[in-house]
Parts: sequence; C-alpha cells; structure tokens
Amino acid sequence: MTDRRPLLRAIFDAAVAAAHPDVVLAAHLRPVPKGRVICLAAGKAAAAMAAAAEQHYLDALELDPARLLGIATTRHGHGVPTRRIRVVEAGHPVPDEAGLKGAEESLRLAQDAGADDLLLVLLSGGGSANWIAPVEGVSFAQKQQVTRALLRSGAPIGEVNTVRKHLSRIKGGRLARAGSRAEIVTLAISDVPRDDPSAIASGPTVPDPTTLADARAIVAKYGLAVDDAIRRALDKPENESCKPGDPAFARAQLELIARPRASLDAAIGKARDAGYEIVDLGADLEGEARSVAADHARLALQARDAGKRVAILSGGELTVTVRGNGRGGPNQEYALALAGLLKNTPGISALAADTDGADGGAGSASDPAGAMIDRSTFAKMTSLGLDAGAHLDNNDATTFFAATGDLLLTGPTLTNVNDIRVILVD
Repeated sequence: MTDRRPLLRAIFDAAVAAAHPDVVLAAHLRPVPKGRVICLAAGKAAAAMAAAAEQHYLDALELDPARLLGIATTRHGHGVPTRRIRVVEAGHPVPDEAGLKGAEESLRLAQDAGADDLLLVLLSGGGSANWIAPVEGVSFAQKQQVTRALLRSGAPIGEVNTVRKHLSRIKGGRLARAGSRAEIVTLAISDVPRDDPSAIASGPTVPDPTTLADARAIVAKYGLAVDDAIRRALDKPENESCKPGDPAFARAQLELIARPRASLDAAIGKARDAGYEIVDLGADLEGEARSVAADHARLALQARDAGKRVAILSGGELTVTVRGNGRGGPNQEYALALAGLLKNTPGISALAADTDGADGGAGSASDPAGAMIDRSTFAKMTSLGLDAGAHLDNNDATTFFAATGDLLLTGPTLTNVNDIRVILVD
C-alpha cells in the first residue's frame, strides 16, 4: 500500500503556509502616519510579524528607521532577526520573567504613544501567555500557578482566557486604554474558535464581553485551588475588563489577517487534489481530545466499510483533562486515542498537529507538533507490546509516539491558526 505520510505532511504544510506572516501581513498594513510607527507584537508569530512589518515600512515605504520602534514578545525558539523592533522570547504556555518584562515595556511604549503616532499591535495565538502583567496584589508566581491549574483542568481556551483577562493590566482591552492617545490598529492571526477578537491573545485592544463574575464562576466550576490573592483580585471592581463604549476604543480598530478556516480550506484543497472525497468537519471543533477521536474513528471506519476513499479534516482546539503524569498535548492525545481505536485496520492513516509547531510540551522549541499514525504504527504497537489505552490513561502520548517513531517534529512554524487533523481512508 502507498505510504500516505508525505501526503499527510503536505496537507499540514499547506495549512501552515496559508497563514504565514510573510504571506498575509503586508496587504493589511496602514500608510505611514505623521508621527512614529510603534509596533507591539505578542504571540507565537510575533517576531515573524514584526519582521514582515519592518520589511514593509523600511524597504517598501522607505520609512526613516528612527520613526519605527517597538517590541515583539514571542515564545522561546520563535524569534527571527529584526532591525528596529526588539524581540523578546518568553514562556509559553506557562509565563516567565521574560514575558513579564516584555509586557511592561509594551505598556510603557503604548503610554508614550502620541496623537500622531500609529500604535501597530500584531497579535497571534500564545499572546496570552507571552504578555504577563498581573494586577495589583497578585504576584507573578501566583499568576503562574493559576495558569497551570487552568491548563490542567481541561477548561476550553475561552474560559482560561476569561480568568486571565481579569488578573491582567494588559489583556481585556487594557492595552488600548494605555495607548488611547494614538491611532491603534490591531492585525491579528486568529487561533480561536469562531474568530472571536476578544479571545485572540485575550483581546488586549478590544472590548471584553466577559466579567469578573464569569471568571469567579470558572474558578468554582473546575474547583481550582488558587491563592487567596487571586480570589480577592477577582472580587475587586477595579479589575473589571474594558467594555464596549469605553473611550479607550475611540481610535482603535482590529482586522483579522489569517483565520483557521482559510488554513483548513488550503488543507482541503491539497487532499482534494490527491483524489479524496472530502468530509469537512469545520475549523472550530472543541472538546476532549479522546472523545473527538472516538467520533472521528467511527466516521473513518464507516467510510472504509462503505468502500469510500475519503479525507476527514477538521480544525479547532481540543482539550485534555490531565489525570496522569505523562507528556503530550491534545493533538498527540487525539492521535493516541485513534491508534487504540483503529489498531490493525488497514487503509487508514492520520495526522494531528498544531500549526504553530508545538503541541503541549514544556515550552521548548523542540517540542513535537503532533503525531501521525498508519499501518507501521500498528505494527510497532504489536512488536513493542505497546498498550495505547495505558498510555492514554497516563496522558503519556509523547512517550508512546517516541517509541513508535511517529512524532511530527517541525520546529516553530512562525504562525498559529490552531490545529489541523486529517484522516485518510483508502
């Protein structure tokens, strides 16, 4: 049988390429203002977006370099060379001291922006962790602790960010408040279901529909063990996020420059060109990774029993409720669940990976992007005596796929439009 791994990788690469800053940013950049262009970027694509902005303003528009400045705070390993915009590599998914400094400098530059300046805010997924500016009364360590608790709880990213917004001086519209004297243009690469602007990097320059009461309810819903300082902060009216009608947004606008849907469409085009009938499950899937995998395994088996040649594709962001002490992320967990459900089934292969190049992990640039499975995976499971269910129980997909040789290692892709999952049924 034909090896489908090259095709799976080509489908994934097409999704990533459709959202790369070099491709999507320049067409959305604004003309040179009377004053300065102050660039503030955050997220996994931040450095690549900053470099693309420099190329546009310095090379294409020949802006005086002295009129371009800024800071791009990105995940460790996602930096690229820049000329005028300083790059800071910071922690993700758990914030670190570098992110703290990057956020403070970003707030300072925003406050320094004048009426003739353009405050160019470039956002991508990961910005919530990269920009860390705790509210008064909450320590950096306490903010790290609540982030870890949220990530382990299985809460969807929207709920995670609802809590983060109400413990921050930069999220939930507060960056716009800091820079409200300037014209604020936010260009964002969406990595969130339904492209909600207030959810991308926790919406630092847009109104926030969530409230302190919502944040308190999420802490209670998941029974999170948080410090008393966190509870007090979530009770303080002054920590409410910025709402529609706030003067902070009088000169602010946001535009989405890349969306998960467009990347999924690029992946679909690649699969269709290879002769597959398409089953498009949408770009906004959420849910527990292993449960979604069970649904998709049933679809694959039904297609195979019907003699169909189909590609089942989906985007979105799945979650993992951590009960074990293994390593992995939602894409690897999804692939592991598939491997257990489809073992020894010929004619089915799959890939699940995060378009940023890192699925879970410890925040290293060498973390896996996800995993692939096919008949060789099933053969290794048998020859090595690997029990997919036992590894799933321990949330230990990385160890499993390291043993089978099926980890997808891409390194940082310099963009982030969430996950791509592909199942090929021949």
